[in-house]
Amino acid sequence: MGMNSSDFKIKKKLYKQTLRPMGIFQIKNLSNGKVYIGRAMDLNGKLNSEKFQLKNNMHVNKDLQSDFNVLGEEKFAFESLDYLTAREKPDYDYGHDLQTLEAMWLEKLQPFGERGYHVKKPA
Repeated sequence: MGMNSSDFKIKKKLYKQTLRPMGIFQIKNLSNGKVYIGRAMDLNGKLNSEKFQLKNNMHVNKDLQSDFNVLGEEKFAFESLDYLTAREKPDYDYGHDLQTLEAMWLEKLQPFGERGYHVKKPA
């Protein structure tokens, strides 16, 4: 038996309100150890998006894209590094928390120059 329009709308609304795993991810070049760090409200969705962009030669980070094109997907690991815990407040804005967590990982891993695909911003 199919779902009626009202049931579908309710399920869709509940799905949109469900928090996905959010946090910090890394794309690691297994050949040279260089990493690309990022943040996401939906880690699984973001990692899928990053893979899609790389496979289709559309990634914003040209150095990462170049290495991916030369080495192929099998030489890269797509991993979640850290997660944010959901708050009790349904309207809480996680943007600042994600930005802070990303800054901590950038500081910890220093993915600049030979170590990564990021460019260090002037102080």
